[in-house]
Amino acid sequence: MNQKTLNILEFDRVRGWLAEECRSVMGQEKARALTPSANALDVAAWQAETLEGVNYAEAAGGLPMAVFSDIREEVNKARIGVILQCGELLKVSASLRGARTTRDALLKGDTQVGPHLTELAGQLVVLRDVENNIERCIENEDRVADAASSDLANIRRRMAACHARIKQQMESIIRSAQYRDILMDAIVTMRAGRYVVPVKQEFKSRLPGLVHDQSGSGATLFIEPMAAVNANNELKELEAAEFEEVKRILRMLTDSLRPYAKQIEWTLEALAQLDFIFAKAALAHRMNAVAPILSRDGRLDIRAGRHPMIDPTKVVPITLRLGGEFNTLLITGPNTGGKTVTLKTAGLFAVMTQAGLHLPAQEGTALPVYDGVYADIGDEQSIEQSLSTFSSHMRSLVDILQQAGPHSLVLLDELGAGTDPHEGAALAVAIVEQLKQYGCSTLATTHYSELKAYALSTPGVENASMEFNIETLQPTYRLTMGIPGRSNAFEISQRLGLPKSIIDNARSQMEQGVTRFEDVLQSAEYHKEVAKREREEAEALNHEIQILHNRIDAEKNKLEKQRAAVLEDARAQAQKLIDTARRQSDDVVRSLKQLKKTQGDSRDIDRSIQQARDQMREVEKGLRGAQEDEDGAGLETVSPGETVLLRDSQLPATVLSAPDERGNVTVQAGIMKLNTNLKNLARGKGEVKKEIRRQAREFVVRAAPAELDIRGMNGEEGIMEVDRYLDEAFRAGRKEVSIIHGKGTGKLRQSVQDYLRHHPHVKSFRLGVFGEGEMGVTVVEIK
Repeated sequence: MNQKTLNILEFDRVRGWLAEECRSVMGQEKARALTPSANALDVAAWQAETLEGVNYAEAAGGLPMAVFSDIREEVNKARIGVILQCGELLKVSASLRGARTTRDALLKGDTQVGPHLTELAGQLVVLRDVENNIERCIENEDRVADAASSDLANIRRRMAACHARIKQQMESIIRSAQYRDILMDAIVTMRAGRYVVPVKQEFKSRLPGLVHDQSGSGATLFIEPMAAVNANNELKELEAAEFEEVKRILRMLTDSLRPYAKQIEWTLEALAQLDFIFAKAALAHRMNAVAPILSRDGRLDIRAGRHPMIDPTKVVPITLRLGGEFNTLLITGPNTGGKTVTLKTAGLFAVMTQAGLHLPAQEGTALPVYDGVYADIGDEQSIEQSLSTFSSHMRSLVDILQQAGPHSLVLLDELGAGTDPHEGAALAVAIVEQLKQYGCSTLATTHYSELKAYALSTPGVENASMEFNIETLQPTYRLTMGIPGRSNAFEISQRLGLPKSIIDNARSQMEQGVTRFEDVLQSAEYHKEVAKREREEAEALNHEIQILHNRIDAEKNKLEKQRAAVLEDARAQAQKLIDTARRQSDDVVRSLKQLKKTQGDSRDIDRSIQQARDQMREVEKGLRGAQEDEDGAGLETVSPGETVLLRDSQLPATVLSAPDERGNVTVQAGIMKLNTNLKNLARGKGEVKKEIRRQAREFVVRAAPAELDIRGMNGEEGIMEVDRYLDEAFRAGRKEVSIIHGKGTGKLRQSVQDYLRHHPHVKSFRLGVFGEGEMGVTVVEIK
């Protein structure tokens, strides 16, 4: 990547933000050294690992990285045989522990881990014995623990006893009346590691011993009494033994690291890479960023992109396309209208994508992998090099034309500015044409009408403009594709108080063709705004129609299922009645036949048998008639207000209009108004129909439970589900229901409650109290 371009796009600031998110020095080194790649495979891998980090952080609710230190120097010392000191060994132990806990979090935790993170976690070596041994032997940064070895513990016990004996001997001297007058102070101190007492110069002969030091004035001598010499000698020997034992232990611990030096270096590198990946994930979260799609056809499609260096509360998102029908986009509009920010946003998004970073934009944002990104943005005039603004731009353009190719992104700000307007416009058109022939993807800003006309008449070149509100004299910073913009110099000047006569004179100075072109632009902008409003209204209406259509389809499917189930149940009940009647008839016939055998005259009995059989046929005919009535010819006429049964859904309905000449009638079933025919209607008579209506009502009630759980949904999904559920609850006659949205960040709760305020079925709502779910539940009272 061109370093000059990275500087212009302020990529260093992004690297700085990334370094702030790292938890280690090694991770920060990687962040500050981050450079975009032009290799599509590298970019895809970097984007994939960033996405894995984002997914892990969201699923686990945090990052798995433990704190670790940069111990490369300590490991190198151990490799070449330099003994590590206590503090250095503790650093090594802490880093090994960090590697172990990070590995366990990634490989043994409940959160699913992607392949890149799994591979890096597998490279983390676990040296639990080495780690435990260091922690057991090293007490703090300055001291080896007594438990490091039995010899060290024994030496230190003897040293403590020796100290105690010496202090006792020395204290007996300073408390003795014999030496009270010769001591400068009644204290015991140390010189050269040996216990001494301060003696006045003139009395040094009265206390036999070794002189180790004297005061600055020479009035005091520090004497080691002869009585303590042997004990001090013994203490010195023990200190030497302690030093050697400590040295042996430190050497042993250092030697235990040497065989694993290479593995520890790999572990450090893997830890630093994990830290770097999770820093990219943290930065994505901080910017509310998404993973860009890597387009293979050279298409750049930025959707609601936000420049990361502009205050998120003030930035106006831009939507920008490049590629496909056109590879050159010329952006026009007034000064301070956002043209340069648009260029920088596109350029920064390109280098961030190719550095493996996510983008602050909407889902669906797509960018290709460019071979190079080149920018000429800003004023680079130089007094030292005698370069004017125009000359500095030309020098940059020469470099770009020498380096750019078919897979390059070129960003040019105020193309052709800084010289005679006619010559500048001609140069600008020629440069854009040359870049177009190279096959570059080009974004350029300009005020020249010649370039606007060029874009209108040249295939592969498109106009775009930055909106400006003439009424408020403020830019809107919104980018409009397909229409060139106006500089609005006359309108702005007039609003600021410039006399109308001057403005009219200025207009007259303009060429007639230019004036006509500007008028066309103004008309195009007006019609664009009208079309925009109409499109937005149409999209909103279409969205409402789609929601209603989906709801009707869902209701229709549900009613079809209910109808099939109710009819099946009704048939089963009718068949059950028929079977029962047949069994009873058979019992009567058998009883009469038995009676016929026992009595002589059987004519009356034969008549009774025949009557029983006739009655059975009548029962079957009547019961089947109840079923067949469901499939009959329908009704001949109905009256408004009459209650009927819909034959296709087996649900009751109210007649709203008298039938027309074709027998068509309007009825209302629940919340739905339907147009149907008399053939589809039946009278609500008979026990079978009552049972059907009762079961239909039970189906509706069962379909509307007392609560709805929308946890895990986003705002739009949750509102659609709540709308469907409230309709069902209203039809079922429920008076109060509960909507479970969870506590979380509160966004889903706020979206639901905003929607409930305007819902026609809602009488009131409140948050749940203790025992109902509190802040995680909204209780709704239905009208």
